[in-house]
Amino acid sequence: MLIALALLAVLFALALRYTIKAHLVPDIPRWRRVLPLALLLTAAAASLLRAVDIPEPAALIALPCNIAAIALAQRELREHRARTTTTD
Repeated sequence: MLIALALLAVLFALALRYTIKAHLVPDIPRWRRVLPLALLLTAAAASLLRAVDIPEPAALIALPCNIAAIALAQRELREHRARTTTTD
């Protein structure tokens, strides 16, 4: 149980890091910067439902939203990196 909790904490930390980095890129459309952050906040809200004894949404929503937030943010960062290296 402790290992699973540690893995979820690492996953959330990665999601937070990548979504903030993607949000700070100025040359992509605003909705594409906000989408990973919205997914991360949705996952956090679903996880907070565990505190009020509603664990089902957290089990169904939190992990997929965190993974999707990481994937979208990494894609945006890779595309930004590819655009900036080809123009330099």
